[in-house]
Amino acid sequence: MKPSLLRSMLAFSSGTFVSRVLGLVREMVVAAVFGVSAATDAFLVAFRIPNFMRRLFAEGSFSMAFVPVLTEYREKRSAEELRELVARTAGTLGAVLLVVTALGVIFADVLVGGFAPGSLDEPGKFALTSDLLRLTFPFLLFVSLTALAGAALNTFNRFGLAALTPVVLNVCMIAAALWLAPHLEVPIMALGWAVLAAGVLQLAVQLPALHRLGLLAWPRWGAAHEGVRRVMKLMVPTLFGSSVAQVNLLLDTLIASFLIVGSQTWLGYTDRLLEFPLGMFGVALGTVILPTLSRHHVAADPAGFSRALDWGLRTTLLIGLPAMLGLVILAEPILATLFQHGKFTAHDVRMAAMSLAALSFGLPAFTLVKTLAPAFYSRQDTTTPVRAGIASMVASMLLNVVFVGALFALWSTPEQRAMGWREALASVPGLHVGLALSSACASYLNVALLWRALRRDGVYTREAGWGRHLVRLVLACAALAATLLVGVFIWDDWSAWSVTTRVWRLGVLIAAGGVAFAGVLFAFGFRLRDLRGPREQRA
Repeated sequence: MKPSLLRSMLAFSSGTFVSRVLGLVREMVVAAVFGVSAATDAFLVAFRIPNFMRRLFAEGSFSMAFVPVLTEYREKRSAEELRELVARTAGTLGAVLLVVTALGVIFADVLVGGFAPGSLDEPGKFALTSDLLRLTFPFLLFVSLTALAGAALNTFNRFGLAALTPVVLNVCMIAAALWLAPHLEVPIMALGWAVLAAGVLQLAVQLPALHRLGLLAWPRWGAAHEGVRRVMKLMVPTLFGSSVAQVNLLLDTLIASFLIVGSQTWLGYTDRLLEFPLGMFGVALGTVILPTLSRHHVAADPAGFSRALDWGLRTTLLIGLPAMLGLVILAEPILATLFQHGKFTAHDVRMAAMSLAALSFGLPAFTLVKTLAPAFYSRQDTTTPVRAGIASMVASMLLNVVFVGALFALWSTPEQRAMGWREALASVPGLHVGLALSSACASYLNVALLWRALRRDGVYTREAGWGRHLVRLVLACAALAATLLVGVFIWDDWSAWSVTTRVWRLGVLIAAGGVAFAGVLFAFGFRLRDLRGPREQRA
């Protein structure tokens, strides 16, 4: 017997939970030590560029193309052929990324000018961003190979270690901020060195687990290998599909470089907080369900495929909707409690809370995409998610202009509107909210297009009980929202309280909201066994 989907998801989520908690500690430390400034904007740009490439090559297109092929080799080929596939894939991916990394380091100035053109008029900020990028870009090579190792472990239902690996990055950055930064002439450079060290260490911690599975072999070039060619063929279209969210993020970075100083940092904290529920549950669901759906497809088991996908969709909504409401309503209390220390001010809390509430509106859609996309990748259909993603990206680009323009018209003064457009945009606080809101809205278009294609293909049939599930979910969410709204109405001035007061009051609100949600859910017939999902028989 293979473990149930719930058990696999919990294994991944528990590791991710530890990582995300340490990630929050990391952001608290960085906020307290560095605050919000041109230097933090520079680091976020320098870290975002290799992260974009990482998600493009490793966690995005590569993983979606590699896991179905690896699953097929595991189910139908010998252990030696499986090991050969991993070695050839690692060698090919590593060689390509070694060249990309070298080019990124050499042409760091060009990359910074392309991704953050607003910094060209600030020579000091531009030079600092370029120096940081030369430190952070090699992270791409090591973390991509780490993602390959994690994908191999996930195929063998070893989800915990891959989920825990990001802990290394968080520990390195915390240590660098607290102990290395005070000894450097430019303190923010400590974070660049931390990213580089973490890339090496993350790969190192995966290798013993691969060795125990008999998959560790010296990487070899394998462009002519049959399995590698199949991965590359699947990867080309998924490269475009997986790049959509990252291109949107970089477009947001580009536009934010023209906005008021601090906009990129506020958006950075927004992204970090949203990644907590998205990583724990959205990414966990997508990671667990992809090899499961791939096995059902290889075994020609359409009924099992549909049941697994149905479980994924129900679980996604059960988690995504209350998480969205919690983040939207508690955006300012959460940010004040976590980050309003040291150099991170009450103004920074308000600005980041606005974009967090806007981006959190799209959380259910972000998580649904993580569940729906594997339904296509597992069947080696890589074109449908690409089309949906491109449409979503175009919509996001258009909405960026619409929302930022509308907010500028609403919030700017006649004196600001009389300035040149660059000076005007850089003088009005809060315009970054338009970027977050456009990403949230575009994500719903992505979900709608994927859902329509799924229904067209006829590979999914809804299981019984969906109407009952939705009714009790809506009622439970209404109880959650009412409880939280009453709480923030009574406790309204979070910036004025001590840290201890913020912590216990936020804990009370989260607990009360959770009790209200679970109480209504169980009162209307929900039971824990509904979460278990189908258990697979080993072939």
